[in-house]
Amino acid sequence: MSRQTLYVIILSFVLLIAVIAFSFLMLIPKGKEYRSLRLESKKEIQQLELSQNRYDITYNRLKEVQSQNRHTITAFETTFNPERFEKLYKKEFQDLYLTEITASDTNGTFKVYEVNATSKITSPQSFYTFLENINKSDWIIGVNFPILFERDENMIRSSFTMKVHNTAPSSDEKKSEKN
Repeated sequence: MSRQTLYVIILSFVLLIAVIAFSFLMLIPKGKEYRSLRLESKKEIQQLELSQNRYDITYNRLKEVQSQNRHTITAFETTFNPERFEKLYKKEFQDLYLTEITASDTNGTFKVYEVNATSKITSPQSFYTFLENINKSDWIIGVNFPILFERDENMIRSSFTMKVHNTAPSSDEKKSEKN
């Protein structure tokens, strides 16, 4: 056997031992760690997908409710204008009085205006038509009971109060009004 062949065999043997040692010391432990991390990653991906599905369902439901209640949401955001209210509905009433209720009577989130109105109508149906128009208006308005109806010759006199709820302006809006 020549010296060169002996060196190649020894070198091959040393490399074989190095590869086997590398496998047992590095690859096998890292492989076990990789498998456990892969399983943990799969669990987290499943949880993420579940959470994303719940989010998507909730988000779609939110958009659906927002679209169904778009008018109400807009009414909450619309600032109440007493002059505009009187201008729109004065023609339907003989008397229309608008007074702002003091802050102690409200819950702090809304300004509440009380509307006292007296009208002469030809039939209760015209009153109900008025109520439908109020319901479709740009503001949140509640009609308070009792509603008094009295016969007055060929007309019906009605008397009732309404509360118009208006969001109180934020501190930023108050500052901009002062400037």
